[in-house]
Amino acid sequence: MSALQNKKRHLIVLSNPRSPITEAYRSLRTNIDFSSVDERTQVIMVTSTGPEEGKSTVVANLAVTYAQGERKVLLIDADMRKPTVHRTFQLTNKMGLSSILSRQCNLEEVIQESEVPNLYVMTAGPIPPNPAEMLNSKRMTNLMQLLREQFDMILIDTPPVLAVTDAQLLASNSDGVLMVINSGKVKKDVALKAKENLLRVNARILGVVLNNVKRKTSEEYYYYYYGN
Repeated sequence: MSALQNKKRHLIVLSNPRSPITEAYRSLRTNIDFSSVDERTQVIMVTSTGPEEGKSTVVANLAVTYAQGERKVLLIDADMRKPTVHRTFQLTNKMGLSSILSRQCNLEEVIQESEVPNLYVMTAGPIPPNPAEMLNSKRMTNLMQLLREQFDMILIDTPPVLAVTDAQLLASNSDGVLMVINSGKVKKDVALKAKENLLRVNARILGVVLNNVKRKTSEEYYYYYYGN
């Protein structure tokens, strides 16, 4: 088995479609769809306060959930500092977002089909020396406008809010932001600071995903029963 396969992220919505966690992703998709009556929520940015809170796992599973709903979905890895999406879907990362922003290739070369029907992926590409400047460029804005015409849903994996400015820069090209918070490990003041940083750039916060929440046995039984 290759090193790439060893680092493959577990996608529970594919491996266990009847689990309570998979049902939670479907509920999240539904809640996002009904989050705004007057405005279309087409581009969703997923971030966290700090590292290792599970944002990349959440955005990957959510992307699959949207694709299973018969929508044409693009997942963009905009974490050009520590990219992981290519490992999750076992795709090449020779070219990606950094490549097209630096004019090294065209759009068709960086959009890859995944093994999931309706789900396409744009990996981060080679790690650039100036990711913030790239994300804040007019070329990035033009790219997002072009992608909106080609896909029903676009999900963006970004670096943590409090680590670098990348997420704040991407908020302007997004219709809404999902914050992933590791339950029980992230302090309230830290979460509020991350929220304030996003609101400062007029980000529309769709909600918070609490990760690693311990369920009661009775709740797990209910979800499994309902799913069956």
